[in-house]
Amino acid sequence: MEVFDRETARYDAWFDSESGQAIFASEVACLWRLCSGLRRPWLEVGVGTGRFAEALGVDVGVDPSRGALERARARGVRVTPGLGQDLPFRDGEFGAVFVVVTICFADDPEGLLQEAARVAGEDGAVILGIVPAGSAWGRAYTAKAREGHAFYSHARFFALDELEGLATGAGLAFERCVSTLFQEPPRESFDVERPRDGRHDEAGFVAALCRARGI
Repeated sequence: MEVFDRETARYDAWFDSESGQAIFASEVACLWRLCSGLRRPWLEVGVGTGRFAEALGVDVGVDPSRGALERARARGVRVTPGLGQDLPFRDGEFGAVFVVVTICFADDPEGLLQEAARVAGEDGAVILGIVPAGSAWGRAYTAKAREGHAFYSHARFFALDELEGLATGAGLAFERCVSTLFQEPPRESFDVERPRDGRHDEAGFVAALCRARGI
């Protein structure tokens, strides 16, 4: 939380860079492909400065960084301070719960997913977005972490099988996956990619739609 409070402006500015715009647009397109038919309202856990919430039309965001929440509020997101592993919401309150990259920064990823499943309920969905550890992007970010990068040094990147195992432990089952960012870093510039259906370990970003097991 401290680094995101301290470096809020730096984090937010990346989305407006040339590379950031293309990468972000690719990730949003990937997430959008999983959103059809999901009942409202929607929640984003780890909403940060509200970039994804604004682009996807998420109704409510929760995050422990008050500095980031100020920016999310300015983008039209209803926000509340809180931790992913202790969400201040009722069981089944949301039709969709988004956890986009946040799992990589969670102190208690298992608890976070259990809480996401709880507030989504039996008829809701949990949509996860991660940078797979074994992808070129995951390896590049891990290398930056070893060099002391302000954000990535606090992250843990998961393989897709690890993420699915965490989801299973939280009572969730992968229903559908969509992948993007097949362009590998480093590059001088990136193009916006159309998402590909399915789960691709080599993709730099994978989104998974999960539901309570048995639904």
